[in-house]
Amino acid sequence: MANTQLTWYGHSAFKLVTPAGNVLLIDPWITNPSFDKGNEELATLKRVDLILLTHGHGDHVGNAVEIGKRTGAKLVSTYDLAEAMKLALGYPAKQADNDTTGAFGGQLNLLHGDATVCFVPAWHGSGVVKDEMSPPIYAGNPSGLVLTIRNGPTIYHTGDTAFFSDIARVSDYNQIDIMLVCIGDHFTMGPIRAADAVKAVNPRSVVPIHYGTFPVLTGTPEEFERELKKREVKAQLRVMKPGETISLWD
Repeated sequence: MANTQLTWYGHSAFKLVTPAGNVLLIDPWITNPSFDKGNEELATLKRVDLILLTHGHGDHVGNAVEIGKRTGAKLVSTYDLAEAMKLALGYPAKQADNDTTGAFGGQLNLLHGDATVCFVPAWHGSGVVKDEMSPPIYAGNPSGLVLTIRNGPTIYHTGDTAFFSDIARVSDYNQIDIMLVCIGDHFTMGPIRAADAVKAVNPRSVVPIHYGTFPVLTGTPEEFERELKKREVKAQLRVMKPGETISLWD
């Protein structure tokens, strides 16, 4: 049986290929400064079935519109974010309708059951900006994503968030196999609070994200690992390099 393949592009951007061969992108800023092959990779993305967004900030929306227009990928996001993406950035309306958009707590059954997505809270912001001369457009509340793959793992992408006590509730309905957690500090929680979040969620493994892209994102995997050890967290730490692909179990 094929494994689920997870590629990190740096920052918060991921590609996920399911055992059935479906291709999902999460917060696809492929051309971010951490990934020196971003333009090359962007050109090779010929098939994308779903684009999942946690919130509307430019470093997470990234190349979503370009990819969506070229591949026909459906947009998976909260309803308010999808409306802002269509209004402000021109995401194709027929690819961002009610079958792939929702709200917190509801589950979306996608790709004929190959993927299930649930939006969960994140403490951050979510305005979509059309250009430098325009004010942000309301895009609802930011989210994290709990993504369950048929014959594959359950993945929790935190999006951008602070630590909050109810993050522990994310794992009430799913055992989280792999948690993709922001650690960069300044705009999100740093290594100390990220380690608290991992302890609360209790995933089987954890990948640090959203660090090192800009100078202000000072959190490091080394500091994060020290904080995890202080808390005696049992989750396996998997530090990925931009462009790296790993296989995930079911």
